[in-house]
Amino acid sequence: MLTRRHIRVKVMQGLYAMTQTTEDSLEKEKKFLSLSMEKMGSLYLLHLSLFIELQAKAADHLLLSSKKYISSSADLDPSKAKFSNNLVLAQIKNNEAISSAIAARKLNTWYLHEEYVKIIYKEIVESDAYTEYLKDPANTYEEDLAFVIKIFKEIIAPNDKVYDFLEDHTITWADDMPIVNTFLLKQLKKLSPKVMGSDFIKGLAILEDDIEFAQNLLVKTALKESVLAKETADKTPKWDKDRIADIDGILLKMAICELLFFPSIPVRVTINEYLEIAKEYSTPKSSIFINGILDSLSKEYKDQGRLEKVGRGLL
Repeated sequence: MLTRRHIRVKVMQGLYAMTQTTEDSLEKEKKFLSLSMEKMGSLYLLHLSLFIELQAKAADHLLLSSKKYISSSADLDPSKAKFSNNLVLAQIKNNEAISSAIAARKLNTWYLHEEYVKIIYKEIVESDAYTEYLKDPANTYEEDLAFVIKIFKEIIAPNDKVYDFLEDHTITWADDMPIVNTFLLKQLKKLSPKVMGSDFIKGLAILEDDIEFAQNLLVKTALKESVLAKETADKTPKWDKDRIADIDGILLKMAICELLFFPSIPVRVTINEYLEIAKEYSTPKSSIFINGILDSLSKEYKDQGRLEKVGRGLL
């Protein structure tokens, strides 16, 4: 689930936080970095928990409609039971691996924020996708799965209120949501009635080498900050330090750190990754500025024999 680019973004944010205050120590940022990586799994589980709550909301609504003293034909429409009987949502709800993971992380919290479940549920039942879904009252796994994928893509993932709620819950989730949403969508598309419980949460755990890479990149860039800054000094003679965006300076130091001290990462991968991050997180011209410096430095390091890359094709 966690990509190397996203790890680099988290390291960049940690280094930026350290430049903005004297209260943040390297040890504190190391702990925060590991915690933010682990919490991506919690965000994924919260989405699965929301599916469970939505099906429960559909069942409750159906039960209340059946108990009305005067029920309309719409209330008694048997197709209305289709959402509460959705086979994919039931598969998620009855999955012990998911239930155990949610309980272990104490994520049974949607009932405390029921207003968000109501918002999503209301949007679903008022959608064209829902109307189309109810046309055939019978449940088939394929149709139920297509419906779940559709409402996730069109209603749940892009919902601003849920986005704001999750961002307020954990500050790092604002950047994590696109990654987690993409991962969840891939998991849904791979579902079948035969999928085992553990298959739902494959990729949930953060790999040890991901944590090691993140910690090493953070620590080495922070401890070698002055050395890395000197590497660009003669490449930006016309630029005062104040004219170089803080994020650009951090990305340059991180990239140079990778070029010089991470022998298993290809030069082109490093340069491309930081150009993409600059496009998203810095100024419109940052990627051009960073590309020029890194391209020049990488050629210079190669000529000087300073690129100690291991493996074929890494230069």
